[in-house]
Amino acid sequence: MSGVADHGRQHLTEVETDLIQTGLLLEEAIEKLSFNFMAIHKAVEAEQATIAQLLAGGEISAEQRTQLAALQGQVGGYVNAAITSLQFQDMTSQLLDRTLKRVTGLREFLSTMSAHGAEMLPDSDNEEIVDLLGKVSMALAVQSLELRSVLRKAVSQQHLESGDIELF
Repeated sequence: MSGVADHGRQHLTEVETDLIQTGLLLEEAIEKLSFNFMAIHKAVEAEQATIAQLLAGGEISAEQRTQLAALQGQVGGYVNAAITSLQFQDMTSQLLDRTLKRVTGLREFLSTMSAHGAEMLPDSDNEEIVDLLGKVSMALAVQSLELRSVLRKAVSQQHLESGDIELF
């Protein structure tokens, strides 16, 4: 039974780790999104007076023209950075999917224990109990290996502005 408990604890530790990593990814992405959206707002706000002057039919200086031309590039850069931050959603989705598979695997694990436990009768002798525990242990070991083979350790994102990323 201690082996079963160890398997369960190991899977729950992995679930906890995945959830912590998901939280960290979301926190980082939100910080980057906030920064880039505020930078877009500041860039546009800084040129609002010049834009208003143009709309009123006024003339603008060469410096103001240069600043307006640069604004498009600045805003484009901030938008690209914001989109890159949004791509962290893919990585968090992978982590959440992996966590869900672990929880499902743990549920199946416990179902196996329950099913085999139902076979144990109060009047079972020691040999029957040992035999049943051996079957349970073997079934759980197989399920654990199957679950591990399905779960990837790394979470990755491709085609980001800065190249491929692989986390954890």
